[in-house]
Amino acid sequence: MSRAVIQNQFLRAEAETQGAQLLSIRASDGTEYLWQGDPAYWSGRAPNLFPYVARLTDGKYYLDGRLYHMEIHGLAPYLEFALKEADPDRMVFELSSSEKTLAAYPRAFVFRVTYKLRNRCLSVTYEVENRDERTMYFGLGAHPGFNVPLSGGTFEDYRLRFDSPCDPIRVDFTEECFLSGREVRCPLRDCCFLELRHELFDHDAVVLKEAGRRVTLEGPDSHCVTVEFPGMEYLGLWHKPGTDAPYVCIEPWCSLPSTQGKVAVLEEQTDLIALPVGKTYRNIWRIKIRA
Repeated sequence: MSRAVIQNQFLRAEAETQGAQLLSIRASDGTEYLWQGDPAYWSGRAPNLFPYVARLTDGKYYLDGRLYHMEIHGLAPYLEFALKEADPDRMVFELSSSEKTLAAYPRAFVFRVTYKLRNRCLSVTYEVENRDERTMYFGLGAHPGFNVPLSGGTFEDYRLRFDSPCDPIRVDFTEECFLSGREVRCPLRDCCFLELRHELFDHDAVVLKEAGRRVTLEGPDSHCVTVEFPGMEYLGLWHKPGTDAPYVCIEPWCSLPSTQGKVAVLEEQTDLIALPVGKTYRNIWRIKIRA
C-alpha cells in the first residue's frame, strides 16, 4: 500500500492505493476537513463504492442466472489499486479485474478514480470501462466523512444546507438496513436546512432522493464543505448509529441497496448502471472548501 499527495496554495489532499481512498483534505490554514478514521467510531475515511452500494440481502446476488457473494459496498473498498499517475495537482488510481474480482463479480473491467485540485475544489472522477463480452450491471457511489465540528462549536451547531428549496423523499430502510419498499417525505427547515443531531442517525443512514445536486455542511464560523454530485440520484447521510460520533458522511450514490428479504438480480435492478460492451461510463462529483 502506498500514498500520494496533491496540493496547491489552498488545499492539500492525500489518498492511498488501498481502495483509492482519500485520507486527508487539509486547508492552508491547517484545518482538516476529512474524518480521520478513529476506530472508536468508524475506521473508514472516504471509501469508493463499486460495483454495488451498501448491502446485498444475505450478501448474495444473481447475475447470468448464477449466485455470487459480495461484501457490503462491493469490491473496491477492500482491494489495492495501482497508482497510475501522480502529478502535483492530479492523481489517478486504477483497479483492473482479476481472478479474485471475477470470482465475486464476473465481468472484466477497469475502474479508475481520479482526484484533481483546482483552487478550493477537489474533483473526483469515476470511470468504468467494460472490457467484458457482456453488459456490465453495477452500482457506484462515494462515502466521504467530514469532521463535525470543522473548527468551532459543537455537532449540534452544524447543519446541511441544500442548494435550492426542495422537498426531498427519504428512502425508508428496515432495521437490517435494507430497502423496505416505503418512502416518506423528509421536511427541511425553510425547505433548505437539515439541522444535525446525533439521534438523526440512530437507525443508520438517512438516504434521500429529489434533494437537488449540491449540499453544504456549515457551522458557526466561515469553515464549510460543499459536495456537488450532478450525476448521482441519491444522497446518503450517516454516522455510526447510537453514538456521539464527531463526523458526518455525505454520500452521493447512483444506486440503492437490496430490498429486505430479496436476493438481488442485477439485470433486473433498475437503478443500476447498464454499461454496454466496449463502452466507458464517467461520473464527476466535487468537494469544495471554504476556509
